Amino acid sequence: MPVAQVNGASIYYECEGAGPPLLLIHGLGSSGDDWAFQREDFARHFTLILPDLRGSGRSDKPPGRYSIAQFAADLWALLDTLGVESADILGFSLGGAVAQEMALLHPARVRKLVLCNALANYRTDTPRKWLEARVQVALVHLLGLRRTARLIANRLFPHEDQAPKRQRVIDVVGANPKAAYMATINALIGWSALDRIHAIACPVLILAAEFDYTPLAEKRIEAARFPHAQFIVMEGSRHGTPFDATERFNASVLEFLRSESASTAPDHHAISAPR
Repeated sequence: MPVAQVNGASIYYECEGAGPPLLLIHGLGSSGDDWAFQREDFARHFTLILPDLRGSGRSDKPPGRYSIAQFAADLWALLDTLGVESADILGFSLGGAVAQEMALLHPARVRKLVLCNALANYRTDTPRKWLEARVQVALVHLLGLRRTARLIANRLFPHEDQAPKRQRVIDVVGANPKAAYMATINALIGWSALDRIHAIACPVLILAAEFDYTPLAEKRIEAARFPHAQFIVMEGSRHGTPFDATERFNASVLEFLRSESASTAPDHHAISAPR
């Protein structure tokens, strides 16, 4: 089992594929297995590095507080262990916050950055964001993780033909130790890079689901703060875009990462990924 000892914790990771390194960072309560629907497509062009964050999956779950900065430091230490000097980075949800923190920590080492259904600001500074954060915390305390995971699954994948995806969320999120899951949520709540993202000079692709938890308008405003950002609306998708819009998601990411022109000019316009 591939495990790296970084910053006092054992971090599980997997590698596959061939080509330039691409680090994929999973979402809350999950693991590198989040990328099951991307691995085959992406591994044709990139060497994939798929870690489980501290507190998640098969990595250590030490007691105490976690932070987005700690997750970022862990992953840079993992890349150092693997001898990776620079990489493309793709972060989903929580992983998008970690990806931004990584780019701020070592900007010269990030070639391109892809953020899916992630914000640069998780401060509870609007009623909607406050409600999203507090309700999830309250549900975990009141119902436990398994029943909370069922509610999350129904919201992510409401359609009849998405039953296997719902069950995966229940099984994966519901299996988390409560303390580690709560420490991860609390690391995200209140984190912000909004006043720093102007320093991320690499090309950035922002993929935003039409029916994500947070409004598209907020994501568009954030995207305008990056020096070189493209913004794509994933029409019809909910928060679990890599799962419910797999073909469009994979095509959009690969087109951006493999394009030479993506690194030459700033682009803040919003477009919609073709269905």
